[in-house]
Amino acid sequence: MIRFCKRAIPHLLLASLLLSPLALVGCAVHAGYRVYDPYDGTYHYWRDGEVRYYHQWEHETHRHSQDFRKRSADEQKQYWQWRQNHGSHNQNDHGHDNH
Repeated sequence: MIRFCKRAIPHLLLASLLLSPLALVGCAVHAGYRVYDPYDGTYHYWRDGEVRYYHQWEHETHRHSQDFRKRSADEQKQYWQWRQNHGSHNQNDHGHDNH
């Protein structure tokens, strides 16, 4: 039994090292990130729901696909202005974070 444990430890350590980045990436995807909305002076969590609105905005305004954080401040503000007129604006949908 002790011999088995001594042989298993390096394999378990290797497996945990290989799998730990996947666990961290999975958490990051669900958590999203915060972006500032200068239109109403609040922060929003950028998650799957917001991504859907963003892609809709890109399509409706004939913009090429680009990460929101790489857009100019003016384009980001245009998105938030558009966003104010589309969809629900409650805490769960829009992801407000006033802190």
